[in-house]
Amino acid sequence: MSINEEVLVLLDEKRLLEQELDKLIYGSIEIRDNKYIYTHYRDEGVSITKYAGEYSDDLCNLINNNNIKAKEYKKRIRTINNRLNQFQVFDSLKEFKYSYNVDFAKSNIINMIYDQSIIENINTTYIDTEDLIENGRIHNMNQESVLKITNLKRAWDFILNEYILTLSTSYELISNVNKLVESGFYYNAGILRSTPVRITGTKWLPTIPNKENIRDDIDKMINSNKVKVDIAIDLLLYICKSQMFLDGNKRTALIIANHYLISHGKGLLMISADDSNKYKELLLNYYEKNDKKELIKFLKEDCYIKL
Repeated sequence: MSINEEVLVLLDEKRLLEQELDKLIYGSIEIRDNKYIYTHYRDEGVSITKYAGEYSDDLCNLINNNNIKAKEYKKRIRTINNRLNQFQVFDSLKEFKYSYNVDFAKSNIINMIYDQSIIENINTTYIDTEDLIENGRIHNMNQESVLKITNLKRAWDFILNEYILTLSTSYELISNVNKLVESGFYYNAGILRSTPVRITGTKWLPTIPNKENIRDDIDKMINSNKVKVDIAIDLLLYICKSQMFLDGNKRTALIIANHYLISHGKGLLMISADDSNKYKELLLNYYEKNDKKELIKFLKEDCYIKL
């Protein structure tokens, strides 16, 4: 297993452990007013107090059992962190050369998620998207829309992780992003499709993807002599047109293109919601006629923000 692959596996395991930890009610028990149970625990050195519920023997037993689980989860997370820190290439973001680009991306993350939502015909507004991401409040959205937006947030958080930003673009990275984007929709999220797919609006059919060909194609792209924004656009178009996965290819492609740009400190690709129809029309033209001249021009002139 290569270093890149091991890091992705470790980070995926760490993410799942942290999710399980968040679900647990655990900590030292405090009973207030002889009726209400509160728990106390530390998270990254910070003391946290949470209300657990009204007193019952069952709740106390649950918390005690969860304390055992939480201890095991935290121990494994520490082991993962220690292993990640062994890779000398992974410095903290304080030493990361392009931390300004990371900050710029984080400050625009709601804009980017909203824009991607509109491109995917998700029924939302900017305000509703913002409230969901920042406060967890749901307005006028069905369950599918909520899941797609929260998945986008998780995928963006993933590629902005300090370890992930040091990784080269690879099939494994692309696969992990698609797994996050399509989480909860497909059991085979992040796995190359083995069946034909149709794209709305065109009769053009993509071929069945081949993993080794994809690896070779990506290596050629990222090792070319082109300027970084052109390589990022090549990655975007390649992932879109190859339709590697059953769904989520456009979302995956844009996130991967931005990972490449951010990791090189070269800005962002932001396709505005107002330009979503134009973007999709140019994509269809590219699929059918293999003519990407106008699409590349649009992406570079209207969507690229250089830093």
